[in-house]
Amino acid sequence: MLDQNIAFIGLGNMGGPMAINIHRAGYAVTAYDLSTDALNKMVDEGVGTAESALAATENADVVISMLPASNHVETLYLGENGLLNKLKPNTLLIDCSTISPTSAQKIADAAHARNLLMIDAPVSGGVSGAQKAGLTFIVGGEKKTVKRADPVLRTMGKNIFHMGPAGAGQVAKLCNNMALGVIMATTAEAIALGVAHGLDPKILSDMIAVSTGRSWATEICNPWPNVIPNAPASNGYQGGFGNDLMLKDLGLAIEAAIDVRATVSLGELARNLYAMNSLAGRGSLDFSSVVQLMLASSESPA
Repeated sequence: MLDQNIAFIGLGNMGGPMAINIHRAGYAVTAYDLSTDALNKMVDEGVGTAESALAATENADVVISMLPASNHVETLYLGENGLLNKLKPNTLLIDCSTISPTSAQKIADAAHARNLLMIDAPVSGGVSGAQKAGLTFIVGGEKKTVKRADPVLRTMGKNIFHMGPAGAGQVAKLCNNMALGVIMATTAEAIALGVAHGLDPKILSDMIAVSTGRSWATEICNPWPNVIPNAPASNGYQGGFGNDLMLKDLGLAIEAAIDVRATVSLGELARNLYAMNSLAGRGSLDFSSVVQLMLASSESPA
């Protein structure tokens, strides 16, 4: 399987480390991104680069995309100039972006009509998971296609969950991120409340981390600075998972709920909080910066 040529499109905070890990596993990787800085990082790691997405996929057996939103993914694959019209039959397409389930199904149907194999495989694990090849892949698509993708996915992650047909991976990812967004917001609120009463945020977080309120937000991505040394909050909320990306995913979760007339009251409330955080100028910061909304000015941790 290592003789396969892999094209990787989208080299942001997540995509860049993912492409590097595939390269380190021994695959021939050709990467592309609009950012020159992102491409230069690939060159520094010995990863091949191309001047366009089309050039990157010229000899590809596998194409992996990691892009910000549905419109970016649809533009990459669909339309007269989309990759689906350029790739050789039986090319395996793995979209790791978090997008609308409807978009994922639409692209997969178009791919299958052109004798291409496609799965939606959004990820969980954050930037640290991408860097350490410890991601979880949440997959939608045909079982045989998921099996073919398995060796490549395991160069980037530890867990693979096949959730069902095309689009099912996206639905499951949105469920996960809706839970994460709500948990982060309520964790931030709880810590801010404790600090307002004079509690030490680290001791409070340590207590919660071994009690019933424990979560990824208390132990890995704590929203209060200097509680977790490597968390974005301890680096000015730089890096990590952007507030506006969480805002986008919560919006997609609400759209998915509307499609099936489901109730997501807490998800809607959390979306409003991240929208307020974005309007306050923190859209590009890690989503844990939502803690700023819960603070009196005199208690600001930033």
